[in-house]
Amino acid sequence: MARRVRGPIVIVGAGLTGGTAAKELRKQGYADELLILAEEPSFPFGRPPLTKGYLRGVEDLSGWLVAPSDWYKAHQIQLLPAKVVGVDPAAHQVHLESGDAIGYARLLLATGGRNRHFEAPGSSLSGVHQLRTIAECDRIKRAAKPGARAVVVGSGFIGSEVAASLRQLGLKVTSVMRGKAPLEAVLGAEVGGVFGAIHRAAGIELVVADEVVRFEGSLRVERVVTKKGRRIACDLAIVAVGIEPNVEIVKSLGVATRDGILVDATCRTNVAGIFAAGDVANHLHPIFGRARVEHYNNAEKMGAAAARSMLGSRTAYRYMHTFWSDQFEHKLEYIGHARKWDRLVIRGSLAERKFVGFYLQAGKLRAAVGLNRGGDPEVEKKGELAKAGRLIAKGARPAPRLLADEGADLESL
Repeated sequence: MARRVRGPIVIVGAGLTGGTAAKELRKQGYADELLILAEEPSFPFGRPPLTKGYLRGVEDLSGWLVAPSDWYKAHQIQLLPAKVVGVDPAAHQVHLESGDAIGYARLLLATGGRNRHFEAPGSSLSGVHQLRTIAECDRIKRAAKPGARAVVVGSGFIGSEVAASLRQLGLKVTSVMRGKAPLEAVLGAEVGGVFGAIHRAAGIELVVADEVVRFEGSLRVERVVTKKGRRIACDLAIVAVGIEPNVEIVKSLGVATRDGILVDATCRTNVAGIFAAGDVANHLHPIFGRARVEHYNNAEKMGAAAARSMLGSRTAYRYMHTFWSDQFEHKLEYIGHARKWDRLVIRGSLAERKFVGFYLQAGKLRAAVGLNRGGDPEVEKKGELAKAGRLIAKGARPAPRLLADEGADLESL
């Protein structure tokens, strides 16, 4: 496969996707010039610990590195600190902020995303944080003293995991959200309600159906003000309102973009020689259609798939999307991809916080979620979630009563 392409191959972005792509290229036998252009001053790694173990100070990042730091030099991969400001597809060059240009034979855009800008007066006050990088996490860690008052703005996975971690560190945590429960937008009202109960039981105050409109303080943040008039005193605030894909370097160059960089089922853009993967890539999935997925497992798997495509593979990226979330002692696993559904079937008990939920749309199973049950679908192939994944892959339309029936083997549906 590697003989089809001569270098150099340039990867823009040194996150999990970019690092995994580089590793896969060498694994597949590509031996020509390989460069990774990195804005962040770190080796490629996975970000999940930034909201969990690393934030709480109970783990370091060594186990989350794509490869040890000396691996890149040993495999003749140049990891260059550089900011890319543009791409010239005709000349096959990327342009750097320094004024330099680097040529490429194949280009992988693994630019990821950035924290969505939060438009609110006072958002630049000291003590108002966002979380995506190691440096941002370290600043939160330094401020997260037991007994301090923290407000978390947003209740997606980042917001809910940060709220849980700060509470475990002994902070007084208030979570402000537009919806009625944490994770409601992704998992629905019923499952979101379970997480709401988990957070409240742990001592987190939930301010629901509201939003922060202002941060106040003299030299640093002292309180937040909500749309409904709540004034919540705080020593720090963490804004977690999602990310925006980094598409600016190609947006005016003929590379198709819409909620990310559009790629086909093989991670190819509409411009020859340019590929995209990870958080920035809106990919055409054979089962789920157009999807841009912002989770660790996809960043890793898609980076490797893009590498193979750059070496000539035409195999579609068919990864059955999965993700997980750890909050307090509870473990959530998810498989599939359901942006909308018309029925949620529960097997197990919401009240006991031990169940598998099945998301159906027009009778077809699109996704499944497990809380403290169902197994890791990446590892436990005989677990309920892995079985649900196989049903999703074949387009199954299982009877809801059988999905709910503890005695019915999912494999047989």
